[in-house]
Amino acid sequence: MSQYTSTGIHGLDFLLNGGFPAGASILIEGLPGTGKTNLSMQFLYNGAVQYDEPGIYITFEELPGQLYKEMKAFGWDIPALERENKLRVLCISPQVLLEQMERQNGLFEQMIQEMDCKRIVIDSISLFQIGDDSVEIKRKTLYKLRNILRKFNLTALLIQEQTAAIDPEVSYINYVVDGVIRLSLKDFKEHYRQRTLEVLKMRGRKIVEGEHIYRITDKGIQLLPAFSMVEDKSHLYESNTVTTGIAKLDQLLDGGIPHGSAFIIDTNSKANYKYLAASIAVNRLLAGESLIILLSSLSTINDIEFLYELYGVNLKEYVEKKKIFFIEHYNRPSPPGFEGAIIDVSNLDNDEYRKIIVNGLEPFTHSTLNPEEKWFVYYDLNTIVSQRGKAFLETFYAEEISRLNSAGFSVLSLSNFTELGPQLSSFVERTSNGVIKTWVEGSYQYVQLLKSPLGKMSSPLLVENINIKPFINLI
Repeated sequence: MSQYTSTGIHGLDFLLNGGFPAGASILIEGLPGTGKTNLSMQFLYNGAVQYDEPGIYITFEELPGQLYKEMKAFGWDIPALERENKLRVLCISPQVLLEQMERQNGLFEQMIQEMDCKRIVIDSISLFQIGDDSVEIKRKTLYKLRNILRKFNLTALLIQEQTAAIDPEVSYINYVVDGVIRLSLKDFKEHYRQRTLEVLKMRGRKIVEGEHIYRITDKGIQLLPAFSMVEDKSHLYESNTVTTGIAKLDQLLDGGIPHGSAFIIDTNSKANYKYLAASIAVNRLLAGESLIILLSSLSTINDIEFLYELYGVNLKEYVEKKKIFFIEHYNRPSPPGFEGAIIDVSNLDNDEYRKIIVNGLEPFTHSTLNPEEKWFVYYDLNTIVSQRGKAFLETFYAEEISRLNSAGFSVLSLSNFTELGPQLSSFVERTSNGVIKTWVEGSYQYVQLLKSPLGKMSSPLLVENINIKPFINLI
């Protein structure tokens, strides 16, 4: 027996990691006009047509004929499914329903068994809350309803009409049910309203959090999960990726960062980005790539040597093999053993610097005996801006990324979009295949994938510091 019940609504099933928990009671809440009835009937229709799971729609107010007419607009022939004994629409009062549900071999039980019913919708449980009964009595009524639904192993959607201000007395409903989905209709721009769906709770299922946009189309509810973008077909991952060394980040990137791509780490002075950047760069070395690092004022060769040693990489060994080179903007002494790996640009003007970068690196990058040698370049854009200026970066960066990508190089650039300003940061982002943002908020650091070659984005992930490689964990 399956552990979940698919809704047949692709985007919603994605949010629910497959569907509703089988046999669960799910609250569907929202203001009038948000599409609660459409969503619920679509759940029943898809169950009957796609999954051979008969269902019952119980309404306390709307007559079946009106419901048939409304659903016909989506191409759903409800009377035809009723004739096939795959779906029924029952108009009844809340009191009579509860009486029949409690009665052994009553109308409700007979109908469930006759249809072999698997799904049910009750529209709406708000009417169970009307009257002079105490909150305690209303709570017991809801528990009774839920337990009967569980007894028959029915996956149930319980519709609740929201008002502008939700009565705090009915908040207990959220504790009784197994899941809560809220539909909202919000002002958007000046002349539009935006529909969003949020899964607030779902016992036994891993969910995608946040508000997700949906539309009511001529085929019913169509939901687009947040962070879902069009796939970039120009980058085919397959085995063409290199691990970042960070399991969660690899998962988001479908294996790692592809060869020949350009990624940005957008950070600020508060965030500790060194383990994120180091893990990515070290794993390129371990994968057999050669590395070029543009040093910053805050990162010396000694700092990098110590950091990479934590990952089990002896930097001097790679220098001796001519597998790693450093671009140095600052007049600093070279550590012993690293002299031949340093390209000193500290006294060069912008034109001279450009010539060195474009032409001066060729003897190094082409010195390998292996024509298939792959290269990884780590740029600190903040250093380029401080030493060369924003105007230089704007003219140089797109040209450089294009040149490196055409040569098969992979690039990781460190930047601070806030300091670059909106125009320049937007330009830098457009030239990149991926953007990883890390920042500090309060007492926590976060990482978020904002752009990737396959169009994936992520929600903000917490950064946990750990004592073993890669020294950070994303949660």
